[in-house]
Formats: sequence, C-alpha cells, structure tokens
Amino acid sequence: MLGHYAQDIGLFSIEEALRKMTSLPANRFGLHERGVVARGYWADLVLFDALTLSDVASYTDPQRPATGIHAVWVNGTLAYCPGEACPDRAGRFLARDTPSPVN
Repeated sequence: MLGHYAQDIGLFSIEEALRKMTSLPANRFGLHERGVVARGYWADLVLFDALTLSDVASYTDPQRPATGIHAVWVNGTLAYCPGEACPDRAGRFLARDTPSPVN
C-alpha cells in the first residue's frame, strides 16, 4: 500500500495510505483504543523508512520481509527487528465490538 500506491503511482498521499491501514479499519471493525497514536491506546507501531520501504515478496518467495522496516511493536512490546522476530509474543485475539462510524 505505502510503497506501490502512495509512492510509486501516487494514487494517494502517504498519510491517506496510513489512515487506510490503521484508523479506518480499526473504526470499521469496532476496535476501540486502536488505530491511532494516543495516550492510553494500545501501541501497535511500525518504524519504517518511507524512502526505502518496498514489498519484495513474490509468488515463489511469499514470506520474504519488506525492506525499509526497522522495527515493529505489538501492544508496546518489540516484536520485530530487521531480519528477525523477537521471542516475546504480545499479540492477542481482538473481539469485535459494535462498529463505529468510519472517520
């Protein structure tokens, strides 16, 4: 989404791409306290370099990680560093609440 649609073909801005991948689905699926960076919300964050971010997976190598991603935090716990998953697993099942209006 970020590399191809926002950067390569310019279909929408990087800010709009991020909204489409974060707050928009969180609101649509009723995932409260997720999808935006705010005090008291769950910290699911990705540290990336927009200039080098690229999906390099292919049909023959579908699990190849994207380039340009430096770290991933799930629920405030470091879950990924370049080239490797961290041993801590902080993810959990998210039950769907009543859907909120899409912002």
